[in-house]
Amino acid sequence: MLVKQVSAFIENKAGRLNEIADTLAKNNIDISALSLADTTDYGIVRMIVCDPEKAVLALRESGVVCKITETLAIAIDDAPGGFAKGLKALTDNGIEIKYMYACISHEKGKALMILSVDDPQKADALLASTDAGKVNPSEIYRHI
Repeated sequence: MLVKQVSAFIENKAGRLNEIADTLAKNNIDISALSLADTTDYGIVRMIVCDPEKAVLALRESGVVCKITETLAIAIDDAPGGFAKGLKALTDNGIEIKYMYACISHEKGKALMILSVDDPQKADALLASTDAGKVNPSEIYRHI
């Protein structure tokens, strides 16, 4: 399933991640997944949230540079080999994975992964008929 990811660019200094979390909390925005990658001076916070557009507006109003990008959510069996099985359709068809991170799942026996791939539309079409492609949107965009 294609999902919208919020990417925020922040200074790599104490308290900045807390400021982002606080801004989202004050705007009643739930985070389902989060990844933080840093360099010496800056970090990139990638998040799946219940309302990406509202999150971007709130973050921009607080002075954070951010944008929405398209990513892919896949459901994998929460068991040994589940991850390999979930990726097989992508790797067998030459889809390049740039980065990935885990997402909260409320479905028993399943784990969710968020992937940035070189061709999200093609990847989504490849997975549409597989178990990995069967992600319930309410798992991603939970409204509180």
